[in-house]
Amino acid sequence: MPKISDEKKEKISEQILFHLYSTFPKQIFTSKIAKELARDEEFIKDMLSNLEKKDLVIKITKNSKGFTYSRRKRWRLSNKAHKIYKLHQ
Repeated sequence: MPKISDEKKEKISEQILFHLYSTFPKQIFTSKIAKELARDEEFIKDMLSNLEKKDLVIKITKNSKGFTYSRRKRWRLSNKAHKIYKLHQ
């Protein structure tokens, strides 16, 4: 499998952020994001982890009843990133 360039990874990250912005404040599962962007779930999970390190997205590990997910993760745009996106719209 060919390696993806850093430039293309940046564009995919922007697509992820835009998708999360368009669904804000909903919390979206990794699989739904991957399906929407037509990408592999593991690749999207890796990209989301990188965005989390930059404080652009927040990982949700518990459901609405307070139980911790064993395998699934939900994601939402951080408040900081949402404010930045809102200013540029």
